[in-house]
Amino acid sequence: MMKIYFYETGAGNSPLKKFIDKLTEKDQARFNEVFNEIETHGLNASRLIFKPIEGKLWEIKFKSESKGYRILYVLVEQDMMIWLYAFVKKTQKTPINELKVARQRLKEVLK
Repeated sequence: MMKIYFYETGAGNSPLKKFIDKLTEKDQARFNEVFNEIETHGLNASRLIFKPIEGKLWEIKFKSESKGYRILYVLVEQDMMIWLYAFVKKTQKTPINELKVARQRLKEVLK
């Protein structure tokens, strides 16, 4: 079993939760499915692609009915994952701005 946490700012806010809350109900449900699937099956979760980005930064690739999503994350321990950033995938390469935010959050988490 995997335990998943969302990145939180120093003030205790979760930008990732805010991102998910703004999505359609169907897309929110898909994020919930992804969350539950990873908590239950870890990195063996079905219908998800886990891909290294750089160093300890990885991404989860998945689709909803209408869009492709990416979650950038770090494994802090073998069974503990922290979701750092999520976005709608629009291009082949991960956009530089998204990587920049994820890298900064990764530094904060690993301190």
